[in-house]
Formats: sequence, structure tokens, C-alpha cells
Amino acid sequence: MVQLWYMNSGSEDQRLEHHLTPPQLADLDQINEETGVLYWKIDPNNDDGEDNLDKLKTDRGYNYEDIMEISKGTLPNYEEKIKSFFTEHIHTEEEIRYILDGSGYFDIRDASDHWVRIKVIPGDLLVLPAGIYHRFTLDTNNYIKVKRFFVGEPVWTPHNRPAEEISSRKEYIKKQQKGFKEY
Repeated sequence: MVQLWYMNSGSEDQRLEHHLTPPQLADLDQINEETGVLYWKIDPNNDDGEDNLDKLKTDRGYNYEDIMEISKGTLPNYEEKIKSFFTEHIHTEEEIRYILDGSGYFDIRDASDHWVRIKVIPGDLLVLPAGIYHRFTLDTNNYIKVKRFFVGEPVWTPHNRPAEEISSRKEYIKKQQKGFKEY
């Protein structure tokens, strides 16, 4: 099962776990209700996993995909990209990531604006709703390979915080106030 916890505000290496003292684990169902973040575990090494992935893509309308490998040897402008991924931002579309290899962290803001760190490993599929403040970093393994899914033409434009005037952020706040169970 996915691991998620509330983060400390330390400024040491972003690739470290950043647990509170004592550690405070987060509950996936509660985080889903508060933030709309969705999670599936899909085994890429069996037919059921592929069938589940195909069904999910059909159900959610994902009709474009690509693969991105993040490491010093595979990503042009690596240092610059890693910094931009870790800058708090939103997108106007969902961010969908299926982890194929390696590991890393997605950090999201909960309903009280606290950071929650989500550790992702192979088989994890994470959907961050449009308008949620988040960021990404590798862990100390410095490598991840992900499949990215999109609805329609790929859009990956980050809008750094503050981005309260962006329509996807306004819509996200409305959904958050009503509760994501309705969506």
C-alpha cells in the first residue's frame, strides 16, 4: 500500500523523507476526501494489471501517453528541471503518473495547507486533480521512470504559487469546500 505522511519544514536535502518528530502518517482515504488525490496500485507484471490500467484509461478518458525517465543521465537540463519540479505549483489539467521503475515523492497540500508527502514506487498510479498545489522530487535513489497520461493534447504548464486567479484553482477550491466525495 502507498506510504504517505505529514512533512516537517526542514530545509535539508529535499530527497530525504522529512518525517515529523514523532512521525505522523496520513490516511489515504482522508487525503482523498480532503484533496481529491486518487491512487491505484496496478501490477505491471500481470495481465490483470494491464486490463485494470486499460479500463482506468478508458473510464477516465486518457487517450495520450508517454514515458518520462528522470535521472542525471536521461533528463536534459537535469538540475534546472529538478528545481522546477520541486517548486510549488498547480496545473490546469489533472496530473497522472504511473510509476514503472524507480521511486520518488509527490508532495501535496492538505485541506489545512500542510504538506503531505506521498512515496511512489513501481505499480503506483497517482492522479492529482487540476488546481491542487503540489511538487515532485526524486528520493535518494535519484531515478524514476513514469508513464504520463493525458486527456487530449498533452499540457504540462506549471503555474507557481500563488495561482489563486487561475480558473482550475478556483474550481479546485469549490470542489474542496463541497467535499470531493461528490465528484
